[in-house]
Amino acid sequence: MADFVHTELLPIIAPDTTEYRLVTDEGVRTVEAAGAQFLQVESSVLDLLTYEAIKDISHYLRPAHLAQLRSIIDDAEASPNDRFVALDLLKNANIAAGGVLPMCQDTGTALVSGKRGQHILTDGGDEEAIERGVFRAYQSLNLRYSQLAPLTMWEERNTGTNLPAQIEIALDLHAGREQEYSLLYIAKGGGSANKSFLFQETKALLNPASFRAFLDKNLRAIGTSACPPYHLAIVVGGTSAEHTLKTAKLASTKALDGLPTHGSTAGHGFRDLDMEAEVLQMTREFGIGAQFGGKYFCHDVRVVRLPRHGASCPVAIAVSCSADRQAKAKITPEGAFLEVLERDPAQFLPEVTDDHLADEVVRIDLNQTMAQIRQQLSALPVRTRVSLTGPMIVARDIAHARIKEMLDRGEPMPDYMRQHCVYYAGPAKTPEGMASGSFGPTTAGRMDSYVDQFQAAGGSFVMLAKGNRSTAVSKACKEHGGFYLGSIGGPAARLAQDCITKVEVLDFADLGMEAVWKIEVRDFPAFVIIDDKGNDFYESTLRPVATTIPVRG
Repeated sequence: MADFVHTELLPIIAPDTTEYRLVTDEGVRTVEAAGAQFLQVESSVLDLLTYEAIKDISHYLRPAHLAQLRSIIDDAEASPNDRFVALDLLKNANIAAGGVLPMCQDTGTALVSGKRGQHILTDGGDEEAIERGVFRAYQSLNLRYSQLAPLTMWEERNTGTNLPAQIEIALDLHAGREQEYSLLYIAKGGGSANKSFLFQETKALLNPASFRAFLDKNLRAIGTSACPPYHLAIVVGGTSAEHTLKTAKLASTKALDGLPTHGSTAGHGFRDLDMEAEVLQMTREFGIGAQFGGKYFCHDVRVVRLPRHGASCPVAIAVSCSADRQAKAKITPEGAFLEVLERDPAQFLPEVTDDHLADEVVRIDLNQTMAQIRQQLSALPVRTRVSLTGPMIVARDIAHARIKEMLDRGEPMPDYMRQHCVYYAGPAKTPEGMASGSFGPTTAGRMDSYVDQFQAAGGSFVMLAKGNRSTAVSKACKEHGGFYLGSIGGPAARLAQDCITKVEVLDFADLGMEAVWKIEVRDFPAFVIIDDKGNDFYESTLRPVATTIPVRG
């Protein structure tokens, strides 16, 4: 009979080297009770700490993330498009650090994960206080309301507050942390959240050949719509499907970097550093790169191996995107502290211009007729970098659904969809004195089902968004003479400041950020992804192939 041994599933054994800044030393005090010392935390502290965290992660990034972007520019093996994307993301970080424009137009769902030491006293309203901090941040900052409340099974309405938030508070029973309240704040946009995957596999996966084929297929399938380069997390095993997924999310934020690096018969989880290096090399050979071809599909990889039931083998894949928004926080007897994020990202910018980073840029005047625009694009091969100037129409999910309803009723395609390029996007709030709030592209694939019908009706001939698209889109473009231009996913603040000169609501004003907008742009960067011959840049790079990268047994 085996002896009892307590096993923690995710033991963090490395010391926390995070640098913190003091937010407040008010509202916390130690008290004596029942022969022990307790830390009493007022609800106002959780409110303030949350507000500051949401504000910081909307505008600032971790220094390590910025250093990784700079390393792409300095890497001689990086493709010109890799370096162009990295430079644009660094420019965007510099603009967002001004504290006015958030780094991404999708300012995300607020996710808060906390652990309360066993000697923490509050009034019991922890979740409410944290939610109030989220509310205040989204009300007062230039952030976007993205949360939809279900009124019926089919009908929804924007909450107008970006609430509810996802808040999970657990009890921390570790010795030495009795008077510490630790928190992890995450703002998760829809693009990266939609690239969290769960696979229910079996023991048959756990060999080098099968695992290699599994990764080659499913990592390519992530595509580019969630704004690479990614921080990729892969979790193999787990005591339940939901725990496997949660572990992948935490690993993608670096929250589990302190795990052991070897397993044991105790059954705890561990990081496999060799596998992380092998998977990173595999992704660099995909050719997908930082959105438009190259080696930087991922910044880094975390691979976590967990114990499992003999009849189950869950596998989770998750990413943190270019808007790598998270920050640790803690409350101790000394006060409330928040992770230090980089407030001077300009130090990571190189002394180069775009001209050093990519091939010739083709300028497209959007004031031309649609026929002239299509004729000019028709002469360009896929992967060509273009610069757009002139008027565009902005329409995304709900606007597309309404236009489809109009077509289904026999009504004509709106003239604005016939005459202009359509940009799939939805803006954040417009700061006072500016033409636009953060206004980056949304995921193109969600509009794929509309393309053939819209183009057949004379509209949507030139589409602009981020990420790869289905074969149905390339077929429609070949049949109807359409084009899909890929915008860089991530630099929403830079686009707002440097490229968008005018924004006005054109149709469906009741939809808020999902309305149809008309905007004027100047030198808006994009790439030809799908042309009117049906050529698709991503077709080869996203197709699974046999890899020569060895996977350790």
